[in-house]
Amino acid sequence: MGRFHVHVHVDADGARHLHEHDLGAHDHDPREHGGGAVDVGDHSGYTETGRTRMTILENLLSENDRVADDNGRRFADSGVCAVNLMSSPGAGKTTLLRRTLEELAGTMRIGVLEGDIATSLDADRLQGAGATAISVVNTSAGFGGECHLDAVMVQSGMERLPLAELDLLIIENVGNLVCPAEFRVGEHARAMVFAVTEGEEKPLKYPIMFRATDVVVVNKVDLLPHLDFDLDAFLANLAAVNPRARVISASARTGEGVGEWCAWLVGQRSVAVRD
Repeated sequence: MGRFHVHVHVDADGARHLHEHDLGAHDHDPREHGGGAVDVGDHSGYTETGRTRMTILENLLSENDRVADDNGRRFADSGVCAVNLMSSPGAGKTTLLRRTLEELAGTMRIGVLEGDIATSLDADRLQGAGATAISVVNTSAGFGGECHLDAVMVQSGMERLPLAELDLLIIENVGNLVCPAEFRVGEHARAMVFAVTEGEEKPLKYPIMFRATDVVVVNKVDLLPHLDFDLDAFLANLAAVNPRARVISASARTGEGVGEWCAWLVGQRSVAVRD
């Protein structure tokens, strides 16, 4: 039957549409196209399984959204602002997160829900940086090794966090430029860390991720003098995919831009409490 991918497209009015792509029938991945749904051919030949398969996928996403809504209500009831932090592997999420904890220590009670396929290596790096609590969710343990966190996984990680003692929860999602953006987890806002070492074409190749985020932290800018990275081209590509995204230039290594990023987080907390 091939390998199938569920694509959720959000239109200008905020409505969510489910599209299913048969990846096995093509020599390219339709997720990497910009715009809306992709025409991947006639699936009417699946006379017995096609409708059942689509129903199952719709039910899975509907259940995820139901749990995400439950998570969101729990965050709100506890007075916690939740931020879903996403990126590709190696973009610098954990380094930025450690800087964030050190910067905001003493001014805000921050919890971290650390998502990874295996190990607690990233959580170990955050120990002693100022987090009020850290919860680790390994997607290989009982979840099948998924390349993202979904609402049920976040719900399970929340059980090990003292939500009533937190002001802000940062959910460090699994490193991946596609899947994390497709699953709501109950967050108030979405943030993305993008490293200049990744190439300026990435918003065009992975539009779902860049379209889903509220702020893009362009990380590792201290390396720009040593790279052929075209920052203006990247910003133009990002604007073509998501003109509303805020951009923060930063270097988690040197600390450049970390203050602006932390100010954005504090602002999200203020909005969440007000709402």
